[in-house]
Amino acid sequence: MSNKQQTAVEWLEKICNDRGYFLMSEYFEQAKEIEKEQIKDAFGVGCQVESTRLIGYHKMSEQYYEQTYGGGEQ
Repeated sequence: MSNKQQTAVEWLEKICNDRGYFLMSEYFEQAKEIEKEQIKDAFGVGCQVESTRLIGYHKMSEQYYEQTYGGGEQ
């Protein structure tokens, strides 16, 4: 069992698929990519609040996303 969290877009995609609402998958993929960037940006803002001199938060934000959401793979 995975302890990865599910993003809001992944949750919506699953609900739609479970109920037979097969929407265009490219829209979900675009929404997932936008959401991923927003999550990473929010992580970066948090890092900057902690230390305005923090270097490398872009890499850290990617690691956080992968650890928390598994890169969108559910």
